[in-house]
Amino acid sequence: MKKHYFYLFPLAVPVLLHYLMMTSCTAMKRLSLGTDQSALLALKAHITSGQQEFLSENWSSTAAASSVCDWIGVQCSSRHQRVTALNISNMGLTGTIPPDLGNLSFLVSLDLRNNYFHGNLPEELSHLRRPRFVRLTTNNFTGEIPMWFGHFPELQFLFLDGNGFSGFIPSSISNLSRVEKLDLSYNFLEGNIPEKIGNLSVLRELYLSGDDLVGQIPLSLCKFSQRQVLDLSNNRLSGQIPKEIGNLEKLKELYLITNNLTGVIPREIGNLYGLELLVLGSNNLTGHQRLLAPGF
Repeated sequence: MKKHYFYLFPLAVPVLLHYLMMTSCTAMKRLSLGTDQSALLALKAHITSGQQEFLSENWSSTAAASSVCDWIGVQCSSRHQRVTALNISNMGLTGTIPPDLGNLSFLVSLDLRNNYFHGNLPEELSHLRRPRFVRLTTNNFTGEIPMWFGHFPELQFLFLDGNGFSGFIPSSISNLSRVEKLDLSYNFLEGNIPEKIGNLSVLRELYLSGDDLVGQIPLSLCKFSQRQVLDLSNNRLSGQIPKEIGNLEKLKELYLITNNLTGVIPREIGNLYGLELLVLGSNNLTGHQRLLAPGF
C-alpha cells in the first residue's frame, strides 16, 4: 500500500497547487475589489450635499447590487473586475476628495466636472499610475496645481478649468508627453507660461485663458505644427505676437484677446490657411487686415 501511495503522490501535487493558486487568486480579487469599495464609500462619506441620497441608495455594501461594478457612475474592467472609470459629473455634489481615492489603482478615467467639490487635492492621488482622462472642470478646488500631475505617464486629457487653483503652472506639466488636451483656464494662476510646455509634442489643444499670466508668449508654443487650438486670452501677456506662430499650419483657433500685447500683427498669420477663428481684440496691436489670410 505504501508503494501504491508513493506513485499517486506526484499526481496529487499539481492538483493541490492549482487549487491553492485558484483560491489565492480569488482571495486577492476579493481583497482588491474590497479596496475599491472602501475608496468609493470613503468618497461618499465626504459628500455633504447634492444627490448624495441617490448615492446612498446605490453606493452601499448592503445594496442589491453584487459589486461596486454595478454602482452608478462606476465602470470596471472585464478581466480583473477592478474600477477603471468613475464618472459622477453634473450631480451638484458638495464635498471634498478623500485620500482613499488614491487606492483605485486601476483607475483610467476620473470625471467630477460640474459639481461643488472643494479643498485641496489630496497627495495620495499621486499613487494613481494609469489615468488617461482627468476632468475636474467647474468645481471649487483650491491650492496650487499639484506637481504630481506631471507624474502620470499615460495622461492624455487634463481639464482643471473653472476652479480656484492658484500659484504658478507647475513645470512638471511638461512631463506629460502624451497629453493631447490641457485646460487650466479660469483659475487664479499667475506668473509666466512655462517654456517647457511647448515641448509637449502631441498637445493639440491648449487653454490658458482667464488667469493672471504675465510675460511674453513662449516661442516654444510655436514649435509643433499639430497645434489646433491655442487660447491665451484674458491674461496680462505682453510683448509681441511671435512671427513663428505662422509655423502652426494645422491651427484652427487662436485666441489672444484681452492682453497687453503690442507691435505689428505678424504677416505670418496669413500662412494659417486652416484658421477658422482669430480673436486678437483688446490689445495694443497694429497692422493691416490685408496682411492676413483671405478668409479674414
